[in-house]
Amino acid sequence: MATNAEFMEFAAAQLADAGKVTYRKMFGEYGVYCDGQFFGTVEDNQLYVKVTAAGRRLLGDPPLTAPHEGARMLLVADLDDRAFLARLVQETCEALRGGEKG
Repeated sequence: MATNAEFMEFAAAQLADAGKVTYRKMFGEYGVYCDGQFFGTVEDNQLYVKVTAAGRRLLGDPPLTAPHEGARMLLVADLDDRAFLARLVQETCEALRGGEKG
């Protein structure tokens, strides 16, 4: 099941407090960026972020998931708390910019 455009628009709106959130189609799903930093994907109407220590801490050390073959990411199950999502995205992007491998 591919992500529908309405869900992607909803997810982007929920993430908007993090900074300039953009997205683009990638392999039938979406890559998500904040202030130009690639930090995650939206696949099958679910948000995934790259693995960072900050993301693990904020999400309660969830198991790694594979939204597509070869990927290891963190599933963000709840998109209702915009303040939490902003913090998660900002801290994930900061870690990635600092050289942490995602």
